Amino acid sequence: MSKKYAKHLKGGSQTDVAPGMARNAAGGAAFPVDDWKRMERFLVLGSEGGSYYAAERALTRENATATLACIAQDGARAVDMIVAISDSGRAPKNDPAIFALALAAASDNEATRAAALQALPKVCRIGTHLFQFADAVNEFRGWGRGLRRAVADWYLEKPIDALALQAVKYKSREGWSHRDLLRLAHPQAEAGDASRRALFDWMCGREAAPDALPALARAHDKAQTLETAEEVAALVRACALPREAVPPEWQTHKAVWNALLPDMPMHAMIRTLNRMTSAGLLQPMSEAARFVAERIANADALAKARVHPLALLIAHATYAGGRGLRGKLSWDPVREIVDALDDAFYMAFETVEPANKRIVIGLDVSGSMMAGQVAGAPLSPREAAAAMALVTVATEPKTHVLAFSAAGDEAWASPSGSRFAGISDGLTPFPISAKQRLDDVLKRMQNMPFGGTDCALPMLYALDKKIKADAFVIYTDSETWAGAIHPSEALKRYRDKTGIAAKLVVVAMVSNGFSIADPDDAGMLDVVGFDAAAPALIADFLRA
Repeated sequence: MSKKYAKHLKGGSQTDVAPGMARNAAGGAAFPVDDWKRMERFLVLGSEGGSYYAAERALTRENATATLACIAQDGARAVDMIVAISDSGRAPKNDPAIFALALAAASDNEATRAAALQALPKVCRIGTHLFQFADAVNEFRGWGRGLRRAVADWYLEKPIDALALQAVKYKSREGWSHRDLLRLAHPQAEAGDASRRALFDWMCGREAAPDALPALARAHDKAQTLETAEEVAALVRACALPREAVPPEWQTHKAVWNALLPDMPMHAMIRTLNRMTSAGLLQPMSEAARFVAERIANADALAKARVHPLALLIAHATYAGGRGLRGKLSWDPVREIVDALDDAFYMAFETVEPANKRIVIGLDVSGSMMAGQVAGAPLSPREAAAAMALVTVATEPKTHVLAFSAAGDEAWASPSGSRFAGISDGLTPFPISAKQRLDDVLKRMQNMPFGGTDCALPMLYALDKKIKADAFVIYTDSETWAGAIHPSEALKRYRDKTGIAAKLVVVAMVSNGFSIADPDDAGMLDVVGFDAAAPALIADFLRA
């Protein structure tokens, strides 16, 4: 009788809410993550595009509520987390960190406000970031003395050449301009700092002393008056003008792009590969193509520029496709560039020391994983999960990859059957080679028959197939609902029957409030998907 009662406690299906669990958005049950984990997920993944089960507005409000709770609980810790994730380049986009910093800057706690404003230059490193912060903070608080001083310091503490670059590259964004912020913050340059005073005048549209104005601002003005591409190219070389200072009509000329390329920052170079190719600069076996490929495939240069793996993944998909997502621009991809982007994707993750464990990887490729975006990119959680799995396969020598699917000729059928008539949920072996291209993996995945989400299946599969595994790594949105046993209970069953102290790593691909990992089990870990540090965190956990 006691065993019968114990079964009831564990639940007869994943829709049963066992102790410590909560109902997830799909109607199943999972473990709620605490506010700090929710905030971390939001800072890395954002909430743009929402998810299959939650609209973007609702998901953003939930994440903002969790972030506000963390700020209220321990403002200094919250600001430290914001700075750490932003400054280290762990997140694909800086937008969530800027939004969270604005929330902290509007806190009722004076010390928290001060910490947030002190962190402004660490999180808002370029003009666009500063405009985004101004737009967000303007919604939450007034422009008091502390905020005005923090923004003024942003302009006063940058070296004059660096500030001139910001003025030229980022004139306005998000409905804000440097002129707007200078008028609000009133930064007072020192009497002897004539160049800064002149630059402030120039940024505000006032007449500036020509002799004091930084050379880059003077070159920007001159570029607007030139009449040939050759003249523009010569000015770019002489003054290291950024692309943003070049009038649009000259940005279709090969000579201009050839002049821009040597000093082009890494991010800008990756973003404009298509335009350089369309203009004829990047051609097969050309010197320019060799130069670009070598830069992209330089691990040290990628790390120094904080290039996130997701940016490379998107660049690879877009460039290899030969056509932009918007507009009419098209180009013939250069093989050397495509190969360099593929190599760089793996390099952009933190250096990973293999755990050398036997790892079963479960890819949640259910319908819900096709909804929403990862960090606002044109990439679904399903596609991002496949990309991250490739990194694990490339790092670890002993892996077995499975994909959640409807049971077919090659699939293993779930012992629970399915909630859908005529379809049996299951797993399909999904072998991935470390030498395989990501686009090939994604094409294979798109042709799979998709079933319900049952994150317990990898452990049940390993039991049935007598596979000895030290760890299960599951990439999912944690909206599991379809099985007869909770994933955490399936792991415990696997441990009991095999005698292997197997671990479970849940890689969250959506910034919702759930996890299939039991927070009270030291052998289970929840990490944030597409965090640049995630592969190293997973390996360290499995090695311990």
